[in-house]
Amino acid sequence: MEKFIKITGIAVSFPILNIDTDMIIPKDYLKTVKRTGLAQGLFAGMRYNNDGSENQECVLNTARGRCAKILLVGDNFGCGSSREHAQWALFEFGIRCLISTSFAEIFYNNCFKNSILPVRVSLENLRKLMDDASCDANAILEVDLEKMEISRNNCDLIAFEVDNFHRYCLLNGLDDISLTMEKSSHITCFEKRTAKIYPWI
Repeated sequence: MEKFIKITGIAVSFPILNIDTDMIIPKDYLKTVKRTGLAQGLFAGMRYNNDGSENQECVLNTARGRCAKILLVGDNFGCGSSREHAQWALFEFGIRCLISTSFAEIFYNNCFKNSILPVRVSLENLRKLMDDASCDANAILEVDLEKMEISRNNCDLIAFEVDNFHRYCLLNGLDDISLTMEKSSHITCFEKRTAKIYPWI
């Protein structure tokens, strides 16, 4: 899993409330268990017209949106089913950070397992960031997980909080398997000891 320490990148705004995982990645794209090839389906219902052509009014279809690393989203982002394809699609598209007032709990936890930082901020601060994203000149944000700060172009800082466990995992690029492997020496000792005590196992 890729580490997340600090990123500087284009931020775009999706100011829609209660975006669920089916909006993020429609069910038609869930036929694979691979983490690749899903970027095309990200927000497909909003990015494409009925005839398959791109919806030019969708911010992700703009030159700025195609290069975005940070997505500013409405309250309760990621509600609905727990499909991790949503995080896979976001990551493959290039989104490394999501900023909102709140996230669905399962979606929030899954982000940390997929190299994406979900940041909770106040409604006032989210509106400030969305205002920044509406102007090309101020569309660049810096998100620093070590300092737990968002830097705006006008030099204002917005502090945020992430619990120590999630922060440790993301800073070090550790998913559930990697966390287990950190204990590999203890696991090996346990297995050897168990083999001596219970040789029939």
